This record gives sequence, C-alpha cells and structure tokens, in this order.
Amino acid sequence: MAEALNPAEIFERAAKEGERRLDQSWLELVATGFIAGFTIMFGLIALGIVEGLAEPRLGELARLPGALAFGVGLVFLVVGRAELFSDNFFDPIAAAFRQDEGQFAGKLARLWFATLALNLLGGAVLVLVAAVPGTLPPAAGHALDRIAEEIAHRSWMATLARAVIGGALVSLLSFLVIASRGTTGRVLVAWIVGVLLALGPFDHVVVSMLHIAFGLTGDAQVTWGHAGEVGLIALLGNLVGGVGLVTLSHAAQAKAAERKRD
Repeated sequence: MAEALNPAEIFERAAKEGERRLDQSWLELVATGFIAGFTIMFGLIALGIVEGLAEPRLGELARLPGALAFGVGLVFLVVGRAELFSDNFFDPIAAAFRQDEGQFAGKLARLWFATLALNLLGGAVLVLVAAVPGTLPPAAGHALDRIAEEIAHRSWMATLARAVIGGALVSLLSFLVIASRGTTGRVLVAWIVGVLLALGPFDHVVVSMLHIAFGLTGDAQVTWGHAGEVGLIALLGNLVGGVGLVTLSHAAQAKAAERKRD
C-alpha cells in the first residue's frame, strides 16, 4: 500500500495545480467553467428524480436516496476535471506562495469571477432543457420545486451558516482529491462530499442558485429576488468556509510541516 502524502506534499501538489488553473487561457477557462455548470445539474436532476419517486413511500426519508443520487454530480466534476466555484479556493491560494502578489491577485479575480459566471451560465442552459414539459418525471419537478422554495424562504442566518459549511465541504474536496493517489479514491471522496452537501442541504452559491432557477421555470413560489439574495449570502458563506476555515487552516498545517522537516 502506498504511503499517505504528508500535509506539505499535498500543499505542494495543490500549488502546482493552482498555478495551472491560474494560468489557463480564456478558452480553457470558459470551457471548464461552462462544463462544470451543466455537469453539476446532472446531480440536481438525479436528486429530483430519485427523491420524487421515493417520497410517496418514504416521506421525509426520501431525502436520503436523493442525496445519494446527487453525489454523482460531484463525481462527474472531479473525474472530468471541470471547475466548480469554491473548488477553486484551495489550489489557487496554495499557488499564492509561489507567485508575485500583484500578478496573483489579478489572476485569482479572473479565475473566480469567470468560473462563477460560467458555472451559472452552463447550469442555466441545462435548467432550460430540463424544464421542457415531459423531460423529467412529474414527481421530479415537484421535488425540485419544493427544494427551491425551502432554499429561498430560509432566514438569512440559516443560509449563511449552511453556506459556510457548504464552502468548507467543497474546498475540503479539493484537498482530498490532491491527497488521493488514484481515481478510485477521488471518486469516493467526491461522492461522499456530494452526499453530505445534499443531505444538509448545505448551500453552495452555484448549486443553490440553480435550484432556485429550476423553481423559477416551474411552480415554485420563488422570485429572481430570492435568487439574488441567496446567491449573495451563499457567496459570502462559501468564502468564509472555503477560504477562512479550510484553505488557510491547511496552509498553516503545511507550513508547520515544512518547518518541522527543515
């Protein structure tokens, strides 16, 4: 069995991956961000279908098989090397230790803003396709409408707290993917993180806004105002959880390991 990577080795690999992401051409950035948006929608569609079919028999427990189904969306992202917003927290910030500060800030802003916008655009395309009458089972539409309403009508404090956890989960996924030596391990951790994200459900700015977008195309009692409000709160929470809790903690861990080794 291969020896596990230590924190400093993981951080070094993350920095190399972060440099690759920061130095992508516009074509690469547009393609990977757009692909990630509609890829994560497959997880939402799977969640809606499974939860909708299971709900008549399982009631509230139908959320469990729905969450298990949603996990495939994160697996598709990781295996396909598409880039979801907040998945771009850990690796690029690790690369900051190698790059000029002024140059890094511009590259990071480009990566984050472009990825967020393209994730939403790619997801919106599949939302419109899935919303065509007869495309999904009626039960799936009802389940997704209900989830959209739950997300839209929570208190802002609950959304913020759930977004902190959601941001931490997706950023932790980046760390665990780097730490995993093989595809099997990466698939497993991606699926587990996806299941936990849906079980909460914990808010991720892209996933939550796409949930509400689907509700806007259906019968959910949601508005564009809800989408904007949830998006801004979830964005703040994701940054706190992903950057503040996970990324900076692992950066400190790696630095401590390097000093101990030296």
